[in-house]
Amino acid sequence: MLHEQIDLAIAEREAWVLRRQLGTPNNRQLWVLACMDERLPVEEVLGIKPGDAHVSRNAGGLVTDDALRSAVLTTNFFGSKEIIVVNHTECGMLSATNEFIAQALRTKYLLDSSTLPLDPAIPDLGYFPDEKAFTQWFRMFDNVDDTTEKQVQILRDYPLIPKDVKIHGYVYEVETGRLRKPHKTLSNRVNTAQQTGARS
Repeated sequence: MLHEQIDLAIAEREAWVLRRQLGTPNNRQLWVLACMDERLPVEEVLGIKPGDAHVSRNAGGLVTDDALRSAVLTTNFFGSKEIIVVNHTECGMLSATNEFIAQALRTKYLLDSSTLPLDPAIPDLGYFPDEKAFTQWFRMFDNVDDTTEKQVQILRDYPLIPKDVKIHGYVYEVETGRLRKPHKTLSNRVNTAQQTGARS
């Protein structure tokens, strides 16, 4: 009957709205850390939809202090049991060095980086202690595969993330539109006859 369908729809909406109050985890009990790049369609490549995961995105898909804060909260209080890190080829973080970025900003704004707060919302955290810390803050990198593995290891080693949480990393190839494991480039393995010397 119609009223049953309406009541069911209302109940489902209430459960959706109140899921934090009810202690309901996201559908996949999953937290995703990914790069903010618009060419990385996170939901599409992971096959997830709204409600399936908590998703955090930042420049490079890196484990920053804010990403760690999200990881700690979702795994300890919001029911997440799995973490997936997604980085990608042709990332903007590969385009320059930390030193170049830091110097460009110093020149543009004519500021001493020691006057910049680490987190304006929490003044007690203080400021960048020196120019070296400011330069390292940008965390540019030169190898997406190594970087992906490093983010996974940082999360696995962090003491406030439960040890039973499963943590994995993948690289999204912008050029093929596919995910792969770090250092597992299929194109390097296609011509196996040449590699094994079996070709006659």
